Amino acid sequence: MTVATVGVHIVDILARPVERIPEGQDTVLVDQIRLTAAGAAAGTAVDLVKLGNEVVSMGAVGDDELGDFLVAVMTKRGVDVGRLVRRAGEQTAASILPIRPDGGRPSFHVPGANLGVTLADLDTETLRGVRAIHLGGMDVTFGLGDPAFFELLDAVRASGVIVTMDLLSEMPDLLGMARAFLPHVDYVLPNDAQALLMTGAADVPAAAAALLADGPRGVLVTLGAAGSLVVTEAGAEPVPALKTDVADTTGCGDAYCAGFITGLLHDQDVLTAARWGTAAAAQVATGLGSDAGLTDLATTLALLA
Repeated sequence: MTVATVGVHIVDILARPVERIPEGQDTVLVDQIRLTAAGAAAGTAVDLVKLGNEVVSMGAVGDDELGDFLVAVMTKRGVDVGRLVRRAGEQTAASILPIRPDGGRPSFHVPGANLGVTLADLDTETLRGVRAIHLGGMDVTFGLGDPAFFELLDAVRASGVIVTMDLLSEMPDLLGMARAFLPHVDYVLPNDAQALLMTGAADVPAAAAALLADGPRGVLVTLGAAGSLVVTEAGAEPVPALKTDVADTTGCGDAYCAGFITGLLHDQDVLTAARWGTAAAAQVATGLGSDAGLTDLATTLALLA
């Protein structure tokens, strides 16, 4: 496998457009409802496959019907889920997302089996054999904040494996714990709110600088419609978003990660890889769900032309 995604696996149930929650037993008609594989590991895995990578995903789901669906849809999309743990008696993580007409996405969420993921659930030999590892949602799968896992990450990085990390929550306590991973990863990709909450900084550039000081090679802060800010030892560079007709912003961060990782695996520099991520995010924003709009690498890169 080229890439291993590790961490959060979620089933998303999405409906659009939703302008209001109906009163009592009322029914509101919508244009579209979808179920998708989502979460900072599962959603990114699906996008990575679409961009031409071979991907194995690791984490935990329940032994319920939602888990059956998640395994089936990830398999259909080409992700290797043979190392995904099924937890007896636990619920698979799921979110209900009523998507507003402007693409905004409030959510109802149950974290489910994600909360119990530990190093014992991972196939460490497979992790040693990939070219990149993406850690998705280490603020929620906090059981992976294990010194033995940090040692593994340090060892694979020393052998040339690229390690990236994305986050899931906007809970200061959880995000604070996730900072412990930063000395052991190459690139961290928070959104602006997460970067500010992790650091207590007054603005995004200061937050990114504080995160960079913790040890990664680069910090890429996604800024929604404003694009992203790429911060490395060489300095800070803004990467503008691409203009697109936004239907739903769900999964744009996961797509950005997938595009960025794909760029690095194609030996692109950090800024160019960030632009690949920007293009992937722009495609996902055009449809409903975390994998909507994204088709293949060539179509994605054509947006940058």
